[in-house]
Amino acid sequence: MSTAVDRSGGSEPLLHQRGQEIQEFGTVRKLPVALSRDVRMYSCQRLNQILADTQILYAHYKKHHWLMRGHTFYQLHLLLDKHAGEQLALVDSLAERVQTLGGVAVGDPRHVAEITRIQRPPNGVEEVPAMLSRLLAAHEVILGDAHDAAARAASSGDDGTNDLLVSDIIRTGEMQVWFLAEHLVDTPVVRA
Repeated sequence: MSTAVDRSGGSEPLLHQRGQEIQEFGTVRKLPVALSRDVRMYSCQRLNQILADTQILYAHYKKHHWLMRGHTFYQLHLLLDKHAGEQLALVDSLAERVQTLGGVAVGDPRHVAEITRIQRPPNGVEEVPAMLSRLLAAHEVILGDAHDAAARAASSGDDGTNDLLVSDIIRTGEMQVWFLAEHLVDTPVVRA
């Protein structure tokens, strides 16, 4: 006797599935990366804070890119979009490092909004110097945290986290700060 297989619905997606949470945020799984649980837990906590703040900085860059005004519109529009792209790459690197350490990367925008330390901008459009100052303030929060976390990661032997923070987060952030801050220098354009 042969059993017929009903293939009439076999290619339909199985929608609206629900599952159990298999790892809570704020925990780390055991992965053989030669770092203790405590070191991995600490690094994941610090990286998740920087990750949340970096996601908000990325969003600020995109918002200010869209809302740029004035005689430097074109230059700043392009610069802020470039910086946004660099921040988005950092978001991915930070999240992947958390996962590499066995943690859970913060990714839901509502969760990010709950834990970020970056000030929320007004819903409308600010003057250009205020937008640039807001970006600089966000960078300062992230850079301060990254310097502190990098030093702690180095002292605990977490070279991967230290490298990410120093080589990517700090170096990219410092370069972006330089480019932004120079737009707030009040110098004449055509006369000395």
